[in-house]
Amino acid sequence: MSIDVRGVSKAFGAFHAIRDIHLTVPTGQFLALLGPSGSGKTTLLRIIAGLDRPDRGTVFINGEDATAQSARGRNVGFVFQHYALFRHMSVFENIAFGMRVRPRRERPDEQRITARVNELLRLVQLDFLADRLPSQLSGGQRQRVALARALAVEPAVLLLDEPFGALDAKVRQELRGWLRRLHDEVGLTSVFVTHDQEEALELADRVVVMERGAIEQDGTPVDVVDHPATPFVANFIGRVNVFHGRIESGKAWFGPVVIDHPSPTNGTAKAEGYARPHELEVTRDETGGGLWAILRHASPSGALVKVDLMDTDGRLLHAEIGREQFDDLNVKQGERVYVRPRRLRVFAKETE
Repeated sequence: MSIDVRGVSKAFGAFHAIRDIHLTVPTGQFLALLGPSGSGKTTLLRIIAGLDRPDRGTVFINGEDATAQSARGRNVGFVFQHYALFRHMSVFENIAFGMRVRPRRERPDEQRITARVNELLRLVQLDFLADRLPSQLSGGQRQRVALARALAVEPAVLLLDEPFGALDAKVRQELRGWLRRLHDEVGLTSVFVTHDQEEALELADRVVVMERGAIEQDGTPVDVVDHPATPFVANFIGRVNVFHGRIESGKAWFGPVVIDHPSPTNGTAKAEGYARPHELEVTRDETGGGLWAILRHASPSGALVKVDLMDTDGRLLHAEIGREQFDDLNVKQGERVYVRPRRLRVFAKETE
C-alpha cells in the first residue's frame, strides 16, 4: 500500500509546522522521518494517519485521495511513543480492542478474534503473557503489545511515532532488530518518526531528514551519511569535523588543507568542509596536505580508538583510528601528530 503526500502544509497559529511537503512511500518500504524536535516530522506522520488535517495539499493512500478520510477509513495502524494501552484490560483484550469496536457488519466473530490475537501474540513473542495487565509488563513488552494492537486490524500502513523513545538503550537495541524483522515478515508499508540517527540508519530502507518543516534530504542511509545534501544534514547525521575556509581559483582552501573545488559564479566564496572522524588520517608523517594537532585524549571503543585532538588554532578535532594503527603511532597525551582529511564535503556560501 503506497503513500503519496503532495504539497502538504500545516500551521498552528503563526507557527508553520510543515511547508509544502512532497513525499512518496512505495508499497513495502520502511521509511524513517528523522529530525530534531520541532522539525515537523510528527505533524507529517499525523497527517498521513488522518489524525490531523492539512491546511493545504493532498494525501493519497494506494492511489486514492484520503485527505478527507478519518484515521479509521484509511486503514492505518498507529503506534504512539507512550504505548497508550488500556490499563484495565489484559494484554489479550488490548490487542483485540480494535476488532471488537468495528461496526457490526465488519466485526469478526469471537472465534476469529481469538485466533487473530493468539497469532499476533506468537508473532510478538508474548503468548505467555496474554492474561497480564500492562502494569505487569516491562517497557519493551508493552511496546510490543502496542505494535500487536496496531497490527490486529490488518492495516495497510503502519505508522510509528518514536516507538522506542521511552525505553532504555539496551531494550531499544533489541526491539530495533525485532521491528525490522517484523516489517519484513508482515510485508507492510511502514513510516516511523525518530530523532535518533542510529535508529533511523539501522532500521530504514530510506531516510527523510527534516528541519523547520521542510525536507532537507531524502535518500538511503548511505546517501545521507556519505553524501549530505546540505550543511544541516552533514552536521545532524553523526559526528563531524568542520573546517572553515574559502573557495578561490578552482580550489577550496582550509588553512594548509587545499582541495580541488569549482569556483562560484563571482569567483570567490566562504566555505565549510565537513569530515567524519573516520575520515581523518592521524600520522607522524607531515607530507601531503594536513595540519599539526596535539593529542588531548584517546579512548578505546571496540576495534577503534576515539581520539580527541587540538589543532594550532585551538579547534577540537575528533578522529577514529584502528587499535593496531594507534598502537603503532605510540603517541602519548600532549604529543603532536599530523592530521590529514582523506575526504572533505565542501559547501560554499557566495560572498556579496
